[in-house]
Amino acid sequence: MGTMISERMNTAANRPPTVPVLGPSQWAQIDCVLLDLDGTLLDLAFDNHFWQTRVPEAWGRTRALSLSQARGELQPRFRAREGTLDWYCIDFWSRELELDIAALKRSHAHQIRWLPGAREFLQRVRALGKRLVLVTNAHPTTLAIKDARTQVRRHFDAGFSAHAFGAPKEDARFWRELAKVEHFNPARSLFVDDSQPVLRAARADGIGLVYAVRRPDSSAEPRPQHEFPAVDAVADLL
Repeated sequence: MGTMISERMNTAANRPPTVPVLGPSQWAQIDCVLLDLDGTLLDLAFDNHFWQTRVPEAWGRTRALSLSQARGELQPRFRAREGTLDWYCIDFWSRELELDIAALKRSHAHQIRWLPGAREFLQRVRALGKRLVLVTNAHPTTLAIKDARTQVRRHFDAGFSAHAFGAPKEDARFWRELAKVEHFNPARSLFVDDSQPVLRAARADGIGLVYAVRRPDSSAEPRPQHEFPAVDAVADLL
């Protein structure tokens, strides 16, 4: 039965991207809504600016490097960790760069913002009686900093950082560990994220309905998306 529901849901999800809204019949088949944090609920503009500008500025300042020089030296180091848990770990980067990343984030926390309509979307999903679960690669300290600014966690029934599972959401191990602590029916679940590798991992795990966010960064152009059904913002789903 779960497989049949999953197949029907994905058939609906593969509609043209110009018709992204889930209707009442689709929502009736969803029990659990699993949501990413950065780029899905919170504006990725903060994170992009932080890692592309604030961190290189601070790192370069102690080495008498210009912003462009610091970026040039840091980018290969960042790329080498992409897709791993280290990529998201502020403890790792604090050691690697000899910077207090958490303190630097706190000093710019006033720039953390909700994406348009995201908070209202959570309230509407709650009103539908769906279980809301936050699943994020964000380091627990990063999550705490962002929650202090937005109170995002109060909208959820449960929340999990990949760091507690020892594997990022791109890795099948994350989904196996999540299933041990959050008992949900994948075929009757909706998952939304802005990362293609993460979406692939969720699909491989059997999540019934998987959506991509095209505009995770409000300051950037929408990302092209051909592999997954997509919306500009989570608010478009409801």
